[in-house]
Amino acid sequence: MAHSGGIMAAGLGKGRIPWFGKDINLYGLFRNDHNIRDLVAAGAASGVSAAFGAPIGGTLFSVEEAASFWNTELVWKVFFSAMIACFSTNVLLSAFEGHPTQLSNPGLVRFNVFENLTFDLIEVPVFIFIAAVGGLTGSLFVVMNYKLTVFRQKYLHRKKWIKVLEAGLVSAVSAVAAFILMYSVNDCTKEHPYSHHAITTKLGCSGGDHNSMSTMFLTTPEGCLKSLLHDPLEMYSVWSLVLFVVVFFLLGVWTYGLSVSSGVFIPSLAIGAAWGRLIGLGVVQLFPDQAKDVGKYALIGAASQLGGILRTTISLTVIIVECTGDITFGLCIMISLMISKWVGDFFTTGLYDMNVEVSGIPLLSWEPPPLCEDVHVSDFMSQPVMTLLSVERVGHIYDCLSGESFNGFPIIEQDPHYDLMYRGKLKGIILRHQLLVLLKKKMFCPEGQLPTANVNLKDFDNPYPVPQRLKITDIELSDADKQCVMDLTPYMHLTPYTASISFSMPRVFRLFRGLGLRHLVVVNDNTEVSEQRLTNEPNLLVLPTKRPLLLRLEGILPFFLEN
Repeated sequence: MAHSGGIMAAGLGKGRIPWFGKDINLYGLFRNDHNIRDLVAAGAASGVSAAFGAPIGGTLFSVEEAASFWNTELVWKVFFSAMIACFSTNVLLSAFEGHPTQLSNPGLVRFNVFENLTFDLIEVPVFIFIAAVGGLTGSLFVVMNYKLTVFRQKYLHRKKWIKVLEAGLVSAVSAVAAFILMYSVNDCTKEHPYSHHAITTKLGCSGGDHNSMSTMFLTTPEGCLKSLLHDPLEMYSVWSLVLFVVVFFLLGVWTYGLSVSSGVFIPSLAIGAAWGRLIGLGVVQLFPDQAKDVGKYALIGAASQLGGILRTTISLTVIIVECTGDITFGLCIMISLMISKWVGDFFTTGLYDMNVEVSGIPLLSWEPPPLCEDVHVSDFMSQPVMTLLSVERVGHIYDCLSGESFNGFPIIEQDPHYDLMYRGKLKGIILRHQLLVLLKKKMFCPEGQLPTANVNLKDFDNPYPVPQRLKITDIELSDADKQCVMDLTPYMHLTPYTASISFSMPRVFRLFRGLGLRHLVVVNDNTEVSEQRLTNEPNLLVLPTKRPLLLRLEGILPFFLEN
């Protein structure tokens, strides 16, 4: 749901449906990186809010995981969208169930309210143990999924039909495994009048008994989770819970990353609830007078398992509290999530961070890595970088765009005291897509003349939301065009962010993260920059972006697993 919400927000912000050729001019103001980024953060929060009926938790989830940049002004916008999503879901679900005026369905997934559920202080060590187990199993989940993700990218994602075949194979294996367990495990228990599951079958059981294994596999994952959290002690045997945890864990690892609309929230909660309930059965056997309800252990296990996989603390605490509607276990849930995160971080990163790393997405973490105070910006800056003059020859611009993949080009004022053609004081910066638009619109002319073409802001905004952006190969220029000149002064950004060449990595890191930058120009003390690197010339123009910064971070703190 978080992914779906982000996709919908990005599409609405662009205001264009390329498949139907529709363009909603009303959303033209949102066609920039800043607004699209904020809309995606709000969409992710709305998706979580609609799924769990947790607008506050969805907002905090957006802070911890979805948003790459955050400010106080964005808080009320994201929370408002999450609240509207929760209300809309409530209205639609209530209308679907036949009582549109009784809004009793705040989310798609509800854990139901725990009645008269309390805990003793002597049970806190058990909760801590459950949290540690959640961190270990979460790390195992991440490691196995990492190996599988690398294998998928290397062999399975080359052709679309292989993706479809894999999804069908996972579905078939899941169904076969479920029916084999239901028919082979003769786990007959008596039907309880207060059970919360929806589907029961006998499958070899006689009288009023039913097969508890079928309850976990035939019902929906949400129904299975409710059953594990709320059903009485005698509903599930130890053997059934062990088999369910092993099979569901392996299927969860295999399923996450398929080319289907699937998530990790509900499967992880169900797995954790199962082994948490299993630990609860052991505690009941050891301390029958103190522990009478295994639901509390299932709840802590569910939270610990999900926290051990995702490594988020505040948002998951609030989401679970909002889903249960009970603040009694708020502190225990928070402690279990913190411990599961600490234990998990000792072995691996979180699942989302791992996928970002494997996919090569240039997304920085919130804090710079340790042990990098002595690393300077000159150690990881992109070099050499192509620079442009204020009035530049079209042929040189075309060659820069064709030969380099940079998305920003510094503009300099040539210094007559140097023999280098492209060395001088920094005047501004111009983006790649701006240069492409200027070339496409032929905003150039022979030297000494004025351009006859016109360009406006809408021309620069139009290429943004199109999936296939304007490329240099789409622009055709004659030899005469390449001899013309282009005045870049009216289009460049006059005050780009700069950094001294002596800046440390943590300082540059915080500039990128705190200001939400994509480019940063590094200059010497005289704001002089140069296109080329000379052995005896340290005063360079460099343009660090997120990707080279991430590459340097990988060199300092290598990823937890390597091929």
